[in-house]
Amino acid sequence: MASPTIESILHENRLFAPPDGFAQTASIKSLEEYHALAERAAADPAAFWAELAQQELHWFQPWHTVLDWQPPFAQWFVGGKINISYNCLDRHLNTWRRNKAALIWEGEPGDSRTLTYAQLHREVCQMANVLKGMGVQKGDRVGIYMPMVPEAAIAMLACARIGAAHTVIFGGFSAEALKDRLNDAEAKVVITADGGFRKDKVIPLKAAVDQALEGGVPSVSGVLVVQRTKSEVSMVEGRDHWWHDLQATASAHCPAEEMDAEDLLFILYTSGTTGKPKGVVHTTGGYNLYTHMTFKWAFDIKDNDVYWCTADVGWITGHSYIVYGPLSNGATTVMYEGVPRPSNPGCFWDVIEKYGVTIFYTAPTAIRAFIKMGDELPKARDLSSLRLLGTVGEPINPEAWMWYHQVVGGERCPIIDTWWQTETGGFMITPLPGATPTKPGSATMPFPGIVADVVDLDGAPVPPGEGGYLVVKHPWPSMMRTVYGDDARYRRTYWEHIAPVNGQHLYFAGDGARKDADGYFWVMGRVDDVINVSGHRLGTMEVESALVSHPAVAEAAVVGRKDEVKGEDIYAFVILEGQYSASDELKQELKQHVVKEIGAIARPGEIKFADALPKTRSGKIIRRFLRNLASGEAIAGDASTMEDQSVLDQLRRG
Repeated sequence: MASPTIESILHENRLFAPPDGFAQTASIKSLEEYHALAERAAADPAAFWAELAQQELHWFQPWHTVLDWQPPFAQWFVGGKINISYNCLDRHLNTWRRNKAALIWEGEPGDSRTLTYAQLHREVCQMANVLKGMGVQKGDRVGIYMPMVPEAAIAMLACARIGAAHTVIFGGFSAEALKDRLNDAEAKVVITADGGFRKDKVIPLKAAVDQALEGGVPSVSGVLVVQRTKSEVSMVEGRDHWWHDLQATASAHCPAEEMDAEDLLFILYTSGTTGKPKGVVHTTGGYNLYTHMTFKWAFDIKDNDVYWCTADVGWITGHSYIVYGPLSNGATTVMYEGVPRPSNPGCFWDVIEKYGVTIFYTAPTAIRAFIKMGDELPKARDLSSLRLLGTVGEPINPEAWMWYHQVVGGERCPIIDTWWQTETGGFMITPLPGATPTKPGSATMPFPGIVADVVDLDGAPVPPGEGGYLVVKHPWPSMMRTVYGDDARYRRTYWEHIAPVNGQHLYFAGDGARKDADGYFWVMGRVDDVINVSGHRLGTMEVESALVSHPAVAEAAVVGRKDEVKGEDIYAFVILEGQYSASDELKQELKQHVVKEIGAIARPGEIKFADALPKTRSGKIIRRFLRNLASGEAIAGDASTMEDQSVLDQLRRG
């Protein structure tokens, strides 16, 4: 009997070719060029990546082995010596980029700062020497718990410079979650700030660090504090130090440590974990190469681009595509402390207009929030500088894609819909904007060098159009190396769900997907979120996309609820556009709309109108809480990453 797959129920036929002018100047100019590159990479992956590593990065010493693959453990560029801080900074200093803007920062209150490559290099070297003065050595771990300020990027690059691994812990985590992560990493020093500004409020970060350390983190010997909000904080004598005091007297001379390509670069804890934290391990050489190449080709970066990714550095997107990928390429990267908020809901459009942003990379959840706010806000700003748009974090609904294309991109900007994860380190499936015709809602095709497929639980490819399990069949340079301190958990979590095929191990991402007749990938949501309705296994994303395609719906989240007859029934949480009101008539209309779009099997059994959905501060919907609410159960699991815990109370009352 064939293993179960996920039924594909959404069909999207719109196709958008790369604009002619865009394709002419792109790094990869045609679909034929993409296919030739992908075929060359698949034929000899080691040679493909070795050639790029030689061409694109500075190495202190060449490697002797490109790939050592002992499934599921990979080592890339074995024996090579490299430093990612050197590749992001030093090698640009003897070029015209020395005085180019490396980092443009805008604070939520409106303060701003621009650092050239030379200035950023100087501050990173000073901070590297500060860390050395605090006893940090190569191989030590440093916790970074910061707002979105330049010092967050400086701290990361300073750690990398001296060979200390950083673990950036998102500023939305609670003191308890912070404590668990610092203990798991055995951090020696914590870098934080008195506070940060977010949604017109001050977030007290230093107080959370104090609480975490009081709870017991014996490995931490020092705390470094950035003065951001000028809030009153408690400073423990001998342990706590002000960043500006130590930096003022630090030398700006700090040669980059020659790191082995497989030396630990950082540990990043995945969000929403329960029990023991899961630290994703990334090493130096392969991660440097892969983030460099994906940034260069997927964003088609030019020397005059002003690039802005709206993520937080506490997530992998901030690591790979605010700090390391852009700076390795010598690009200008924008960092913004704030988010849309009551005092300025149009702040993102202000930043684009103010700095002439040319490449804008944000999350579908943000786009759906923009849609709810209305077209007036973006249309009131000059967004004509934009030439390329991107999305990250989750599949984008086709109608949200179309709004982004029309209202933000003015129908002139290609959209790269990127599929990847904390564990993959960089983009795995993405359009190349000068080469790939795009389809709203599809991440299109794998990045050259990535061998991805959609299979059943036996590892056999499913036919085009059928849903299955999204896997990667060959190691890639930026893949996670293990779970920190727990190789068995790494093997169990990522490599044992799908059976090996002819001895070939398959990395399973946890996502369901389908591949259409053109070879385009459509991510259908986490397999944990698949709903089994009368024996039909339906992906949540496709039902949500059908709901969002109705003009009344700004955002939707779908979960399964136990049903005695069907096994599970579809329960939908719906946020309406501002001009629409909740009513029983609208519920029936939406149910019929889903039937019309994808069939009676996907008709929601219940629709609940809501003002907001439970989300992490990175914008991801926390569906397990919605499943609890739909089933009338108590909220279960870790809520430490949740943006606004009052949302759950509102949903219960509503």
